[in-house]
Amino acid sequence: MRAYLIVIALLLAIFGSIAGFLFQKYASYGNNDFSTAAVTIGATTARMELRQTELEAVGSIRAARGVELSTEERGEIIAIDFSSGNLVQAGDLLITLNDKVEQASRERQVANLKLARLLYDRDKRLVGQKSIPESQYDRSKADLESAIAQLAEIEARLENKRIHAPFSGTTGITQVKVGDYVEPGTPITTLQDLSELEVDFTLPARHYPELEIGQKIKLQVAAFPDKNFKAILQALDSQVDAGTRSILLRATIQNSEGLLPGMFARLVINLGKPEQIVALPDTAVTYSLHGNTIYVIEQTPDGLSATSRVVETGESRGGRVAILSGLDAGERVVSAGQNKLFRGAMVEIDESIRF
Repeated sequence: MRAYLIVIALLLAIFGSIAGFLFQKYASYGNNDFSTAAVTIGATTARMELRQTELEAVGSIRAARGVELSTEERGEIIAIDFSSGNLVQAGDLLITLNDKVEQASRERQVANLKLARLLYDRDKRLVGQKSIPESQYDRSKADLESAIAQLAEIEARLENKRIHAPFSGTTGITQVKVGDYVEPGTPITTLQDLSELEVDFTLPARHYPELEIGQKIKLQVAAFPDKNFKAILQALDSQVDAGTRSILLRATIQNSEGLLPGMFARLVINLGKPEQIVALPDTAVTYSLHGNTIYVIEQTPDGLSATSRVVETGESRGGRVAILSGLDAGERVVSAGQNKLFRGAMVEIDESIRF
């Protein structure tokens, strides 16, 4: 019995010592500050800005006068009178097809025309003298007119054996060579008048009321990333594409030097209607599929805290994005360090971070 009492006393002593140690340890923790440290962030103030209203689009540059040259007749090419990439004038001879048959037909028809004219002149004189019937004179007149028409037909076929430049411009790469046999429609080369270029592009039909002929357009191409070209809105299509619900537009490029038809272009249309918007640096907005958010800085009894807020964003220009709704001018917003924030986080602003 005595042994049991001794064991119980030892256990009470051991557990009492442990309990005393734990009490002193946790009592000391009670004097510590376990509050979360403030997160260091950069801040900015939302402010009102005056912006020109603009529309952005993409388009393709084309020549006001540009064609793909091809033949109307079949035959063998016997002469090429231009070089790839050369400037040619309107009416210049470019391609000649084998025209021996047409030349022979023309000579024969010229002779037939001479005979028909002689017979007509003779019958005209004789009918005036009442030496021949009117019917013979009428037949001679008809034969003359037929001969003239047949010669015109042969000369037209002969002309189709030659391809002339329809307007002044720059030729493209030659697709044929001397000796090639071509069929009607065979591509020969392209001809582009680079002195006057246009750009075709589309915009959603809802913007139609905002568009007017003569509006100024800023144009950029990948070949000249640091250069802005100028264009003027020239025409609006008379219908909306039923598939895309967009409208086709065409603008004339004013300073087109260095541009080529077919280039891809980015366009900005100035609508000439400035508006006031609330703007923030792009870095202040966190973009996601669930909505674009910002962190607004608020004063609390314990200090500054950051609260997330969903906003509607607009166009971004020059590193600043328009806030269409959800934020007022004058509110302070976190512009750097959002990745360290959480709900109800206390913040400390680092004034060295400027936006």
